[in-house]
Amino acid sequence: MVSCSRENYVESVEGESKIVVEGWIEQGDVPQVILSRSIPINATIDSTTIFNYFIRSAKVTVSDGENEEVLSVKNENGRIPPYVYSGSKMLGEIGKAYVLKVQYLDRVIEATTSIPSVVPIKSAAYVKVNPADTTGFVHIEFNDFVKEKNYYQIETRLDNVEPIFVPALYGNLNDENFISSSVSLQITRGIYVFSKTKYKPYFTDGDLVYIKLRTMSKAGFEFWNSWQNEIVNGRSPIFPANSSLKSNIKGGIGIWQGYGQSTILMQTSNTKRI
Repeated sequence: MVSCSRENYVESVEGESKIVVEGWIEQGDVPQVILSRSIPINATIDSTTIFNYFIRSAKVTVSDGENEEVLSVKNENGRIPPYVYSGSKMLGEIGKAYVLKVQYLDRVIEATTSIPSVVPIKSAAYVKVNPADTTGFVHIEFNDFVKEKNYYQIETRLDNVEPIFVPALYGNLNDENFISSSVSLQITRGIYVFSKTKYKPYFTDGDLVYIKLRTMSKAGFEFWNSWQNEIVNGRSPIFPANSSLKSNIKGGIGIWQGYGQSTILMQTSNTKRI
């Protein structure tokens, strides 16, 4: 009852706000979706009222053409937003298409995606400008598939510090910009929107870092580039009040994206694949 009354209150204040979708499915993992409403630019938001904009009473369905699953809302402590619609049976498969359908009040939102091939991380290294430094950057290497058109995203998660993977700054990659199929690059830490500490683009000695390389579609690449622009320009991409974000959502805004993913774990110079 509390959830419904809050949502109806926000709806009446805003009128026809847009439904914002962040949904994803990786190979070997369940589909997950976060739903919210767009917030007007002149709205006053604080740590209490922000939760009124998350949608927790929608019916969210994912289908792969053979099977269909209704996702359940789960409360994930330690992350913002804590409300995630998650599957439990359907697991992502490379090459398969997945249809998302969201039913909320009188609205129906739909989108389709597929999971591209995985490109594994070949190696990773923790690099310092000066050996005496206590900070440095992570460098990774991978081989781009020459015969395929690929778009990539790099994410990192600092263990016991960040509850989610955070897109690396300028970590959205189009393989048409590569000068070789052997790719080597430096990772600049992304900006975690809800961080309680000052942003630092580098890593520190002793950090335990998860590094993820994701393959995605052109629609995903365009969305994450526009999302990054919002972050860099100091605007909120979480509840966008305009159409500056690219989108593949019919009836709403945001992204429903399938990802191939390769993840490794690094602590200083020690790495292992997971």
